[in-house]
Amino acid sequence: MMNRTSDIIIRTACAKDALALREIYAPYVEKTAVSFEYEVPSTEEFQTRMENTLQKYPYLVAEKEGELLGYACTHAFVGRAAYDHCAETTIYLKENMKKMGIGKRLYLALEEISKVQNIYSLNACIGCPEAEDEYLTMNSIEFHTHMGYRFVGRFHKCGYKFGHWYDMVWMEKILKEHPETPPAVVPFSKLLEQ
Repeated sequence: MMNRTSDIIIRTACAKDALALREIYAPYVEKTAVSFEYEVPSTEEFQTRMENTLQKYPYLVAEKEGELLGYACTHAFVGRAAYDHCAETTIYLKENMKKMGIGKRLYLALEEISKVQNIYSLNACIGCPEAEDEYLTMNSIEFHTHMGYRFVGRFHKCGYKFGHWYDMVWMEKILKEHPETPPAVVPFSKLLEQ
């Protein structure tokens, strides 16, 4: 069987990717409850978000022959110093690029970088319908389960979009054993300098 992702490059996002990545993200805002945002951010806002993330965390893209197919990143979980050794994940793929192994490649790359950074667990915040509808399915939960994440909590009817209330669940993956005294987290920007 041919590996459908063998010719896909996983690389660090850069400023010139902002427009294409915004275009990947836009349908999730406009047509789904996967994102709880109501308005698609401008390209400038999207680029600012990317640059802010890249100061400390990886922001990766999947690229094939110059076309961006999806992206994934980690970012601060809650934003307090005691949480430094865990991070929250985000992933979005082009609508026609799902179930091809691209998400798995992106997440595996994030996990390897996170381990080098001294991040010990990853958390995913996922919209969850009481019953699947045209705006939200269980696909993201199923993907995270497939990637080894486990369910840790559910907030009921906390997101309202397209006239529907949606739950939000948290899932987590422990990447490696937590030491008694962890070394400092290495910012992704420092890893890029090595």
